Amino acid sequence: MPASPSPEASGRRLVLSDIALDHRDGDGRVFRALDIPTLVLEHGTALGVSGPSGCGKSTLLHLIAGLLRPSAGSIRWGETEISALPEARRDHWRRQNLGFVFQDFHLVPELDVAGNIALPASFSSWRLSSSGRDRAFALASRVGLKDPHRRAAVLSRGEQQRVAIARALFNQPRLILADEPTASLDADHADGVSELLVEAAEQTGATLICASHEPRLLARMTRRLDLSAGHAA
Repeated sequence: MPASPSPEASGRRLVLSDIALDHRDGDGRVFRALDIPTLVLEHGTALGVSGPSGCGKSTLLHLIAGLLRPSAGSIRWGETEISALPEARRDHWRRQNLGFVFQDFHLVPELDVAGNIALPASFSSWRLSSSGRDRAFALASRVGLKDPHRRAAVLSRGEQQRVAIARALFNQPRLILADEPTASLDADHADGVSELLVEAAEQTGATLICASHEPRLLARMTRRLDLSAGHAA
């Protein structure tokens, strides 16, 4: 008989049940943007979400992150029903558990590379520790950014994407969501950050969910979810 999951493992299980998200078009007609009957991910799973543009990949990640609320159904992280939390508690849950690589990066132009990578630390402390600064420098180097003092405003789009990936990993989150994390990168850098995402998740036992069109990134995942017009294929 298989052993029961440890409390730590069950505390990191992600469960989506009967998820639906409805939108209204310009004529006021309601249409279903996303429909996921069941999705269960044990902690440490690496899930690749694929499908054509507009199929709901980004929407799914935003729902899991608590940035959107479903029209129906529930999203649970262990014993916490993320979809039922008020906004302030969702913010707190994200700070404690989540690293998110957004498509549009959300960097602070006035900050340098290291400052943007270490930005999650500002949510819990007004001053960055020397160990936090060292970690930011190390992550910058790991994603191929040689000058951690360059301002974000002068970085190329590919460099900005690498900063965003390093920032998502700064706090060693239990859940990593990455929305097209290699879209602005050349093949060599795409392979490097793909490897980094997978290694970082494996080292901490984090759950990793990548929405991507990139076959080589998707091939690194242990599970696959294909979406078509908001439905699991």
